[in-house]
Amino acid sequence: MQTLNKIKNIKLSKKRPTQRKGGRQMKKALSLLSIFGVAMIAAFIPESAHAAEGGELTKLGLALGAGLGIGIAAGVAGLGQGRATAAALSGIARNPGASSKILTPMIIGLALIESLVIYALLIAFLLQGKI
Repeated sequence: MQTLNKIKNIKLSKKRPTQRKGGRQMKKALSLLSIFGVAMIAAFIPESAHAAEGGELTKLGLALGAGLGIGIAAGVAGLGQGRATAAALSGIARNPGASSKILTPMIIGLALIESLVIYALLIAFLLQGKI
């Protein structure tokens, strides 16, 4: 009972917590990194004038776009499929009688997620064909 009275008597301060030193260093590092990134992009601007002719920068962009596109699509789809399966198995574990009602929509959902990855793979092949 005494601890409840002590807790009630504690006044919460309305001050915002001060920012730690590590947070300021992180902001400084991110701002320096972004400035460096903008400088690197600006260094390639003269070469981008030749991009319409099929220059090296265009090929680099197509290759990076294809590789990153399929990589991100596969990774995100894997996360989505894992979450969908986990939710379905959790629902089946709570109510085993509803397994037939849960299993069919889950399989349809997994097939639709996988079709998006196949679509991303098709786009990656089309980009690779332009190189």
